[in-house]
Amino acid sequence: MHILAVESSCDETAVAVVRDGRTVLSDIIASQADMHAIYGGVVPEIASRKHIEVIAGLSAQALTRACVTKEDLNAVAVTYAPGLIGAVLVGVNFAKAAAFALDVPLVPVHHVRGHIAANYIAHPDLEPPFVCLCVSGGNTLIVDVRGYTDMEIMGATRDDAAGECFDKAARVLGIGYPGGAPMDRLARGGDSRRYTLPRAHVDGAPLDMSFSGLKTAVVNLVHNARQKGEELDLPGLAASFAAAVSDTLVPRTMEAARLTGYGKVAVAGGVAANSRIRADLERACRASGDRLYLPPLSLCGDNGAMIGCQGYYEYQAGVRAGMDLNAYANRDISAG
Repeated sequence: MHILAVESSCDETAVAVVRDGRTVLSDIIASQADMHAIYGGVVPEIASRKHIEVIAGLSAQALTRACVTKEDLNAVAVTYAPGLIGAVLVGVNFAKAAAFALDVPLVPVHHVRGHIAANYIAHPDLEPPFVCLCVSGGNTLIVDVRGYTDMEIMGATRDDAAGECFDKAARVLGIGYPGGAPMDRLARGGDSRRYTLPRAHVDGAPLDMSFSGLKTAVVNLVHNARQKGEELDLPGLAASFAAAVSDTLVPRTMEAARLTGYGKVAVAGGVAANSRIRADLERACRASGDRLYLPPLSLCGDNGAMIGCQGYYEYQAGVRAGMDLNAYANRDISAG
């Protein structure tokens, strides 16, 4: 079965062709990161317009690279939530037109479910159930993956996403956008105990998280140092920041793994590329005996392959959408 998959939830336009869920025949990505870097973050209107410009061409490239014709396609899968509403709408409308023209089913895919599915591509032996830590610029969740399409949130951030905090910290330090990679590079060799940064806890919800206080603490620390003319230890600050994020994510993920007893932990999303978080999870899983599934860096960010993979399992579960499919800025992962 061949699925044409479309992803446009933020600032990457991606189109892929995936066979039988786990075989990626092509995955073409057009990033807008350089375009948004001058603003220090994604400008939704610019992102939407750029998606419109490139999406049809990417689709043609994906088919050519996959050595697949339009007639070979059995379905079209598309991210319909969550994301920047204008950006998501571009992908949804393109996918609806493609499915209608080809007379094939249209399969809606939740963006975070797609990130989880990236692990199926990277690890052919991975099957539900397992616990997955989903961390990106827009989402931070601990998910009980009971089945390919049966999922429930066990814990989530109450405010900012972890990836958003990395972006804001990098912005105030003036080291570039997106912030994840430059923060990770800066942290190497830095002393993670150099600065004391907050680790928030949510009363009555031990698996929930909060990152707004951490973000504010870093911004205030940098601004105060500049006002006083004091020099900051930037590698130490970046390392301390990464440690604070990891200390928030990893213990909660491992507690979720203990509660479910599945013996399997996966990680998904752009922040899954962070070296401190990966190392801490590896160490924690060695201690607990849980098997850890980490996606390669190439599958951590937004891509079409993950949407095609999850789209296959949604298709197998009978999930279909009509020409009235809409885009949503927010959508519970358990709702599909």
